[in-house]
Amino acid sequence: MADRFHVTSELTPGLLTLRGPEAHHLSVSRIRVGESVTLFRGDGWEYPATVVEISRRDVTLDVTEGRLHSREAAHRVVACVALPKGDRAQFLVEKLTELGVAELIVLETVRTVVHPGEAKVEKLQRYVIEASKQCGRNTLMSVRGPLRWEQALVEPTLPESRLIAHPDTIAHSGGPTSLPSGAFAFAVGPEGGFTDAEVQAAQAAGWLPIGLGPRILRIETAALVLAAHLG
Repeated sequence: MADRFHVTSELTPGLLTLRGPEAHHLSVSRIRVGESVTLFRGDGWEYPATVVEISRRDVTLDVTEGRLHSREAAHRVVACVALPKGDRAQFLVEKLTELGVAELIVLETVRTVVHPGEAKVEKLQRYVIEASKQCGRNTLMSVRGPLRWEQALVEPTLPESRLIAHPDTIAHSGGPTSLPSGAFAFAVGPEGGFTDAEVQAAQAAGWLPIGLGPRILRIETAALVLAAHLG
């Protein structure tokens, strides 16, 4: 797969001047004039391009006809997750992107420790772009939130099938492999888990509790297990 670069401008055949972080990334790589790269906007399309000129501040590319190339998961999966601390949040976002999750909703729960502001959410979206460049996705996973748990429970844009990871549950103790296929939303709580009241509210709203085995998993581990099985 050719080196991939994300652009925000409209892509059409012809010459394009790439500036900013992506131009810097290309200029410091081993790519040379005359070599091929791939451009994408995050809307499902990708555009082969040839490097025409590299300068200190920008890169000129000759863009050819785009093609719609989906590398999405077989089913739409939405991850509702209370973010873990530090670099674990970046790891979570990168791996959810690689696994084809359509959307990440950042949760605010009773026991939430990480309370991201707008700048943090924008940073998470940058992690999505970097992971998409690496794994070949042409559709960007969206990052939304923070969203309070009581709002997420009744969020109308979520798939109808909704799961809440809860280590004390007996229902569906066989794990996600025992569930039917299709579009899903799943929720993973913070360190310390959801409160009993939050789990009860989820069940009252139609969410299905699911256990992930006899061991207590970290936030990112639980989210990736569900994303891998459901996608």
